[in-house]
Amino acid sequence: MTERQEVLEAELALESLESVESVEPEDFRAAMARFPSGVVVVTTRCEDGTPRGFTASSFCSVSLEPPMILVCLANSADSAPSFERCDRFAVSVLAPAHRPLAVRFATKGTDKFASGGLRHSPAGLPTVDRALSELDCTAHARHPAGDHTVLIGRVTGVRLGEGSPMVYYDRAFRTLA
Repeated sequence: MTERQEVLEAELALESLESVESVEPEDFRAAMARFPSGVVVVTTRCEDGTPRGFTASSFCSVSLEPPMILVCLANSADSAPSFERCDRFAVSVLAPAHRPLAVRFATKGTDKFASGGLRHSPAGLPTVDRALSELDCTAHARHPAGDHTVLIGRVTGVRLGEGSPMVYYDRAFRTLA
């Protein structure tokens, strides 16, 4: 490769980087709102036994062998410090009937565990009553990603429920038609 070709490649890379940096947050939110996703509640317990949790729509499987998932947590979430240190956590996949609970767990500053709708898993973690599925996880890795943390969990237990999923689309909870 000539020196001129290297310069042109560097200029193209810089232009590409500049176009990424020019994306307005509201435009990015609007683009991502057009991607439907499932809704989960993720829970853990602090060292003193206090339950903590949050609602997430950024959730997916990572590996089949070993079984692993990932979920993204806003660094500004009330429960972020607890999930930075937890050894294990549970993920509950929500149905449309869980909408009030999803809103409660997504609302900053509320007592997420005060109003019912939860039960204890065999591992002793809070989970959503009548969830479509529940996953018990051990914390495998945490990766900083902008204003979020990607929490990767190794799945150690699974329980299956029944029903249709709740979907988050266009900044609202919805059901499949």
